[in-house]
Amino acid sequence: MKPTVVDASVIAAAFFQERHGTAARSVLVAGEELNAPDLIHAEVANVIWKRHARKEIDAQEAADLLADLMRLPLRITPSDALIQPALQLALRTGRTVYDCLYLALAIRIKGVMITCDKRLVNALSRGPLDAYVTWIGQ
Repeated sequence: MKPTVVDASVIAAAFFQERHGTAARSVLVAGEELNAPDLIHAEVANVIWKRHARKEIDAQEAADLLADLMRLPLRITPSDALIQPALQLALRTGRTVYDCLYLALAIRIKGVMITCDKRLVNALSRGPLDAYVTWIGQ
């Protein structure tokens, strides 16, 4: 099996029982090594904060979710090691540098990025980067 990169949308789907939440939880507990750039902590923490700001969760639930995030068995790669190829990918694809950090990591480890972001997958599906990104809904 190819190495797996998970993005923040996968963790958010698992934590908040969003569409594809069951599939996202399956990815997180499958026992496979999961990779992510260090940006993932800030992105998921921001999702937690937004849910709290919308009064969907209380402060204790927010703290518990952050603790759950920090316990996930993620192999973290510093963003500074990925930023140059991520910027090049962003310039080439028109996608955000944030998204391209995950993509750059997938390319670097010869793996696949799993995401709940269907628009990202669609944008990359008709080119050479298609092999590095997979929609969780498949």
